[in-house]
Amino acid sequence: MTVSQFLFRNRSYTPLPFLLVMLIFAKPTLLSLVIGFVVAAAGEALRASGVFYVGSETRVTGEVGASRLVTSGPFAFTRNPLYVGNILIYLGIGIMSMALFPWLQIAALVWFLFQYTMIVKEEETFLREKFGQEHADYCARVPRFLFRLTPYRSWHPVDIDWKAGWHSERRTLQAFTAATLILIIIWIIR
Repeated sequence: MTVSQFLFRNRSYTPLPFLLVMLIFAKPTLLSLVIGFVVAAAGEALRASGVFYVGSETRVTGEVGASRLVTSGPFAFTRNPLYVGNILIYLGIGIMSMALFPWLQIAALVWFLFQYTMIVKEEETFLREKFGQEHADYCARVPRFLFRLTPYRSWHPVDIDWKAGWHSERRTLQAFTAATLILIIIWIIR
C-alpha cells in the first residue's frame, strides 16, 4: 500500500489529532468564533454542494473509483470542491478555537494540503486511466485546489437526491456542529 492509498483510506480519521489538540488548547474569543465559523461554514457549503451534486459516490473509503467524470456543478470551478471545503472547515474550526494560534492552524493547513495533494494524485491516476483525454482536458482547464472565475463548461443540471445528499453529508455536519458547540461552551465557561 502506498502513502497516498493509506491517506485515501484513512482520510476521515486524519483530522482527529488536530481537532483533539484544538479542543484541549482552545482559547476562543467572540471574534475568533465568528470569523472561524464563517470560514468553516463556507467550507461546509462548498463541500456539501459537491456532495449533493455528485451523490454518495464521494463516500468511497476502500479503493479509488468513479462511475463518471464530473466536470460541472461546483466541479466546473475547482476539481476538488470537497477537499477544498474540508480544508476551509478545518481552518475555520482552528480559528474558532484559537488553540496555539497561529502555529497549529498553519501546521493543520500544511498537513491537509499535503494529504489532499497525495490523495488527489492517487485519484487522478485512476481518472486519467479511465477517462483519458477527457480527464486531461479537464485538468488543463480547471485548477486542482484553486478556483476558475467562470465555469469549465455549461452547467449540466442533475437530479439531486436531497435525502441521499443529507444522509451522505450527515457525519460532516454532525462533526462541524459538535466542534462549534464545544468551542462555544468553552468560550462561555472561560
